[in-house]
Amino acid sequence: MTSNDDYVLQILLENNVITQEQVDAAAASVTGEGESVIDIMLKSGELTEEIVLSYVAQAFGMEFVDISQADMGDATRSLLAGDIARKFRVVPLYESDGTLTVALADPLNFETLDGLRYALDKNVEAVIAPRQQILTMMTMLYPEQDASMDDIYNELGGGAGVPGEGNGADEEDSALEDQLGVSQASEADAPIVKLCAQIIMRAFVSRASDIHLEPMEKRFRIRYRIDGVLREQDAPPKRLQGAILQRFKLMANMKLSERRIPQDGRIQIKVKGRELDLRVSTVPTGHGESIVMRILDKQNLSLGLPELGFMTDDQQTFEQLIGLPDGILLVTGPTGSGKTTTLYACLGQINKPDRKLITVEDPVEYQMTGVNQVHVNADIGMTFAAALRAILRQAPNIVMIGEIRDLETASIAIEAALTGHLVFSTLHTNDAPGAITRLLDIGVKPFQVASALRAVMAQRLVRAICTECREQYTPETMELRSLGLNVDDLQSAMLYKGAGCQRCSQSGYKGRKGIFEIFKVDDEIQRLIFENSGVTEIRARARELGMRTLREDGIRKVIAGITTVSEVLRVTMGDED
Repeated sequence: MTSNDDYVLQILLENNVITQEQVDAAAASVTGEGESVIDIMLKSGELTEEIVLSYVAQAFGMEFVDISQADMGDATRSLLAGDIARKFRVVPLYESDGTLTVALADPLNFETLDGLRYALDKNVEAVIAPRQQILTMMTMLYPEQDASMDDIYNELGGGAGVPGEGNGADEEDSALEDQLGVSQASEADAPIVKLCAQIIMRAFVSRASDIHLEPMEKRFRIRYRIDGVLREQDAPPKRLQGAILQRFKLMANMKLSERRIPQDGRIQIKVKGRELDLRVSTVPTGHGESIVMRILDKQNLSLGLPELGFMTDDQQTFEQLIGLPDGILLVTGPTGSGKTTTLYACLGQINKPDRKLITVEDPVEYQMTGVNQVHVNADIGMTFAAALRAILRQAPNIVMIGEIRDLETASIAIEAALTGHLVFSTLHTNDAPGAITRLLDIGVKPFQVASALRAVMAQRLVRAICTECREQYTPETMELRSLGLNVDDLQSAMLYKGAGCQRCSQSGYKGRKGIFEIFKVDDEIQRLIFENSGVTEIRARARELGMRTLREDGIRKVIAGITTVSEVLRVTMGDED
């Protein structure tokens, strides 16, 4: 009933509302996964929700109220956006002296109030009301909410469900359901298929890059990664966990009976006319299999270099680099920093009929017209190194390697670069000059690095300010100092932040842009590499020669109104100037 039923039982026992014998009897009757002792006692009539919540309210010094007869009109609706109300499962009541009072059913979920205060940037207080009253009032206040999920829960015998995000069931939902096999499913399985379709559809509409299905001890958690940040979504009851996970495994062509080892699979579907490729990964946990689905949208391949977030000067520099006839160009950064997207954008820019392009990837994430793409499969001996040896006999002009992981792959890549091929690849390093150290660490000789390497670009992704709710503000002195700036530096500049709106789900951000550190290997840098100089010395010299750091590029984009100070600090905190 609440996020901590054990604590509620303790409160009820201390107030002599129930006896230990009743608790023990109810505990013996618990059979379903996710069912609690309080659930059993509510079903038997030994407890009512009103009694439970009244004592919980008393214990926390909160007010227990009946909102069934409350006057809910436009004035009340305007206090809180519908998507926020549904996300946190609260009903706005009134606002006084800058403090918003809301009704909620679970006072033990402490993240609710903290999340509301953060999302609204104001003080929020709460009273306790019965869950059904809150659901009823939410439907009354926000009638545009998605009822399809509730319908699915009702089909499954679950009664009132969790309010949705306002997407609505339409022809696209039906089309997706058909692709997932709802028409072929049995009468018992059809609602589960519909539910899985809703999960995917909502992720797509929310611009999510990943779907996380996470079994917890007492609940089933669903999170979407939107603009690089995980956001928790309304989730179905714990009892539906097993059926949902099995359905997604079936769609991904995984072994349903195998729950002890990780598995990988894929789901190919079309949503709103766009082809999506879902890369599915399962990992066994203590409370069930955790599933993560990476959403690959083939439309993203249309991204050009300007859409990546380059400023004009950096874009010109990078276009010159990818136009070189030979050598190695590396893109570096941590996982999820957009390295692969950048490489695909490069290939799209230089893919011409008079050039032969071959890629070696693990796995091939996007199919590109006019590009020969080779899939690595270590199980049959098709490693990066083996694939590289083979494709060099195909006489390519340009080669893209998904990642340089070992000395063998690096050696073949350098050999290709020194024999007239242009080679693109990625490395996991914190900054651009650090790529040299990384190559030397895996065993590449300094003279080989100096001869073959043309440039390294490090990158990070920052959330872009929502253009619909962007507003100017005056930054605090400490905020500027954290970036190494002072007020005098920004006398003529205007800084912006997102206020939060429906379009950006009240986050203030919509979409992501890159910040970049472009490190060119010229004669001076080559000399330092030949001399086996340390990365600190190489980095210092590169700065003297004009290299702009990730943080410095981030500052430029803050001043340009593209992103915020906090975003730049978030992604460059571990980087040194």
